[in-house]
Amino acid sequence: MRVIQMLPSLSYGDAVGNDVMALDNALRGAGYETGIYAENIGARVPQGRAHRISKLPRLKDDDVIIYHLSVGTELNFRLPAFHGRKMIIYHNVTPYEFFSGYSHNLWQLCKYGLEGVEFLADKAEYCLADSEFNKQNLIDLGYKCPIDVLPILIPFDDYKQEPNQGVIERYSDDGYTNLLFTGRVAPNKCHEDIIAAFYQYQKNYNEKSRLFLVGNFDEREIYYNKLASFAEKLGLKDKVIFTGHIGFDEILAYYHIADAFICMSEHEGFCVPLVEAMFFDIPIIAYDSSAISYTLGGSGILIKEKNPLEVAGVIDYLQKHADVKEALLQGQRERLKDFDNEVIEKQFLKYLSDYIEGTK
Repeated sequence: MRVIQMLPSLSYGDAVGNDVMALDNALRGAGYETGIYAENIGARVPQGRAHRISKLPRLKDDDVIIYHLSVGTELNFRLPAFHGRKMIIYHNVTPYEFFSGYSHNLWQLCKYGLEGVEFLADKAEYCLADSEFNKQNLIDLGYKCPIDVLPILIPFDDYKQEPNQGVIERYSDDGYTNLLFTGRVAPNKCHEDIIAAFYQYQKNYNEKSRLFLVGNFDEREIYYNKLASFAEKLGLKDKVIFTGHIGFDEILAYYHIADAFICMSEHEGFCVPLVEAMFFDIPIIAYDSSAISYTLGGSGILIKEKNPLEVAGVIDYLQKHADVKEALLQGQRERLKDFDNEVIEKQFLKYLSDYIEGTK
């Protein structure tokens, strides 16, 4: 019996790619005959770490396919044709409505992705979901098979690498308060709400502050240009910094200099940056949507309404009250323990074993 992982695209450094490779290590460590098979393999993925699906050997009926479901692709509809048992790990698909008026291509891709999720509802024998939110999403889409919740495996050792000293020297020790959000520039992330809260913070509490929006964008994208125009209209052109695509050491540097992490996203299947902020001991203020409350697990500060002035006040309060900030960080440190790799790997292998033995 083999246990193989399958997905449309494997990229080095993204949340799904990191999860796939970490699970591969766990499977090998447990003695399973395994492998990773993808239609597309990123150039940064180490040679031999994964193989094209076209190279997949013929599977037997007792082999297990672990399929990572997160995007619109023809592979979603081809999956039932492969021999072997089907287990799905669901990372969620962004609702296509977020991209209406911004990107027709992404609108179509996400719509196609959700159609694929619905198509597979009666094809999977068992599912793992990254969060309770994702589990409920599957149930709402008609999944009747057993579903368990298992957080993403996060490569914490990578975060211990040396951060980019150029970024740290440029933005540290100058008396400025640095606010941070990391994540691709996309409408569901609601960067405009972060900018609005930052405007109120700078206007009413602290002129010596700036906002780093760390994440990839295309200067031709409608959403990015809307955000840039919004920041300029508010007089924040030089205080709101869009980094675009940057190196991993630079991302680490921005985490090192951040005084608070602000997330106003309206759709997240898990939101790895929240856990990254916990790791770097940054106080988190986040809007209560989708999987956010699950990932925070009672830590951080959860905002129920998007009131920019209220968010600004919370940021200021944390910066001025060290005891409150420390209590908040202590809660985040406790929550971080729940994402320990050994704990999650052990739970994954238990779920897999139960599924193989038919107790799931």
